[in-house]
Amino acid sequence: MEIGVTIRKNQYYDSVFLMGINNNISAIEGVKTSAVLMGTESNKQLLSGIGVDDRQIEDANPNDLIVAVIADRSEIVQTILGDLDNWFDRGYEQEGQLQPKTLEDGLLHKPNANLVVISVPGNHAFREAKKALDKGINVFLFSDNVPIAEELALKEYASANGLMVMGPDCGTSIIAGVGIGFANNVRKGSIGVVGASGTGLQEFTCQIHNSGFGISHAIGTGSHDLSDEVGGITTLAGLKALEKDSTTRVIVIISKPPGLKTLERIVEIVDSFRKPVIGCFLGLKQNLHHENHSIILARNVDKAVISAISAMGERVAGLESELSAAELKLLEIEKNQLASSQKYGRGIFAGGTFCYQAQQIFQDFGLKVYSNTPINKQWILSAPDISKEHTMIDMGDDCYTVDKPHPMIDGSHRRRRIIEESKDPLVAVLLIDIILGYNASPDPVGDIIDAIIEAKQLAKNRGQHLCVVASVCGTNEDHQDKEFQVEKLERAGVIVLKSNAKAALFCSRLWR
Repeated sequence: MEIGVTIRKNQYYDSVFLMGINNNISAIEGVKTSAVLMGTESNKQLLSGIGVDDRQIEDANPNDLIVAVIADRSEIVQTILGDLDNWFDRGYEQEGQLQPKTLEDGLLHKPNANLVVISVPGNHAFREAKKALDKGINVFLFSDNVPIAEELALKEYASANGLMVMGPDCGTSIIAGVGIGFANNVRKGSIGVVGASGTGLQEFTCQIHNSGFGISHAIGTGSHDLSDEVGGITTLAGLKALEKDSTTRVIVIISKPPGLKTLERIVEIVDSFRKPVIGCFLGLKQNLHHENHSIILARNVDKAVISAISAMGERVAGLESELSAAELKLLEIEKNQLASSQKYGRGIFAGGTFCYQAQQIFQDFGLKVYSNTPINKQWILSAPDISKEHTMIDMGDDCYTVDKPHPMIDGSHRRRRIIEESKDPLVAVLLIDIILGYNASPDPVGDIIDAIIEAKQLAKNRGQHLCVVASVCGTNEDHQDKEFQVEKLERAGVIVLKSNAKAALFCSRLWR
């Protein structure tokens, strides 16, 4: 084997873009392993783990690009490393445009732009977002790990200047039919939604599309916007914009529980709206303080979809939040194959909303659930990599994504976790989510299907049955081909339900 390393000083690239370059290089015949990444400490450890040790790597900093190649022959290594500029040019071409290096360069190409998408390390995000706001441009801030104080400063500045900051940690938005971040291909329509989480917006908008209706706008706010520290600045701006929007007939809010003060403010403002408003606050325990509030509460995303369609005076046959007769029959078949010793369920999620919603559904059935992002703080895992009893893991949480691609982009970490969980003889069921859409993996099922097959075989080898249940968030218009993704899962013996809520309900009823 031949190993080669090249380091380019002060050449920062987004991790999603670098993953595309790495995929292209690794597909070359004769290449055994390749790595295209920034010089962070965790990435240096990753390189060491695959056998790449080089003195110059030790001196690299997080803004330095590192390209490492392990191949059969030295000529392959030399050819790839000697042609890096062409590899990166091809990467730009695949994205369909030249990536400008600065905001100023971008405005030269699009001088009338009114929205900028920012995805840089959290410690640089404030500076770049402030630049855009200073130029009168709205911001979609994908970056996470941004301090609350900086988020608040950006949003207050934006609000004072008639602008909006979606984020930080904003995964998804759809503005006038244009998807941003991890959005799906959905039709335009009359339902507007404001969401604090990306996958919550994706699940809602996809279900609306799959029911034959459409989305006017889906405004992402970022995961901290509804905290009392931030006060829901973007959420309130988004709600007011949808109330004024002539194409929007119904407004929906999707989020985890807001801060109490923020929730009261939302209720007060929404009570003056003429349009119906549905609120899906996952994990909300307390009642709304206003006795005669106008918000229609929905317990989960499925019920929010049903409520939104009903609010327009419409109804869709087959759109129920409970298990069908066929699904209940399948549930009994799975129950009968489980040993009495198999007591627990494990959820391994790419989407944070899916992890949170699954916990809520399990807990509604009286099941205690541990997590790295728990609804009940006393059930937090002391070590996220070590499950305990019923466990739901959000693998898109910051503890898993610092210096690494999100699991919606790269399924390698989920593969390992699926196999590890299957080795526990107390586990009865694995619950997973598959998320399609823009910027997600081109084949999310293909990324983890081998691990699912191996997990089921490991259980079989010890004389047990492992039930694997999945939901696929997407539409038939998404480029990953939803029907094909479902077909691959079912061929591997996975039970596929129409939604994350239904999948979690199916799993929780195994212990009823």
